[in-house]
Amino acid sequence: MDRPLRLLAVLPLVAALGLASCGDDSGGGTADTKKMSFVVANISLNFALEMANGGKYAAEEVGGIDLKVVGPATTDGPQEVQMFQNATTTNRDGAVVENLAPDLFTRPYAQAVARGIPVVALDTVPLKGSDVELYVGNDNFELGTQLAEEAIKKLPAGARGTVVVGVPNPGVPVLDQRVKGIKDTFAKKLPGIVIKGPFQTFSDPGQSYNAWSSQVRANSGALAFLGVGDADSYSLARLKRETRGTWLSGGFDLDAKTLEAVKDGTNFATISPEHYLKGYVAMRLLAESVTKGADLPQGWFYTPGLVVDSGNIDAIITRQQSDATRRQGIAADAGKLFANPGAYLKPLADAR
Repeated sequence: MDRPLRLLAVLPLVAALGLASCGDDSGGGTADTKKMSFVVANISLNFALEMANGGKYAAEEVGGIDLKVVGPATTDGPQEVQMFQNATTTNRDGAVVENLAPDLFTRPYAQAVARGIPVVALDTVPLKGSDVELYVGNDNFELGTQLAEEAIKKLPAGARGTVVVGVPNPGVPVLDQRVKGIKDTFAKKLPGIVIKGPFQTFSDPGQSYNAWSSQVRANSGALAFLGVGDADSYSLARLKRETRGTWLSGGFDLDAKTLEAVKDGTNFATISPEHYLKGYVAMRLLAESVTKGADLPQGWFYTPGLVVDSGNIDAIITRQQSDATRRQGIAADAGKLFANPGAYLKPLADAR
């Protein structure tokens, strides 16, 4: 492993330690300090760490924010709901929340809003009845389309065969939209391909590897295996190396193992939802609203994703080396989004 990738390998631990320090709500600020929370679905996985650290950056940049970052060690919707409720009891000035169980959050969201706590939904669209009016996230159908298009570039013209698709948390609308983007793109551009799945591949790394191992054994002739979650990318890369597979493998997010797989050519690409930028945007919108006494925007604040492949992998590895390089790396995109935020606001009903 080259030096940049060795540095990346320790980032989850460094990030987790950084988040732990954010969780101290014992006081120490001035009377003007705003106490806010940032809640994620799984504090152990790269996608959530990226969002939370982006939020931490925005809170520091705006200033006057005491930020509590919380989330379960493994994906656990009921536990996350309890952590959200506890966090908004002590940090009552606002919350940014990413979750993988929107149905469980509908009533707790509405209860928090009724208590006057502004809530920004991040990465997972809030359901009707939640009373949450601002959502920050990608166009996930678009992200699925991007992964499919990158795979199609690697397949022969008119290719026929099977592509297996996995989803870690079936029923989560944004993940299902990624799957739909993959399916619709293959149907349109390479109709000779049969899509199998989506099969549940789990967000826990161990369960993910086992689920994909079963799919690889059961579909030995498949042309490609594509996953729409964090662990899918590095589980597939590991299996491809172990089995000496010639099939295509690709997925999502910027875990260090995923970047290594793109760097060495094991995976043809990864789609980055740009979670750090997204967390930054959500927290900055909330923090600026609360500290300035202004109304939050309403609707879906669209944030772009990024295809990471052999053409830009070195630049992304450099960007991901530290929190400081991440901050530098999102500066241009953040500046563009906040220069004209109205241009990125869409109706909440259109979020996907």
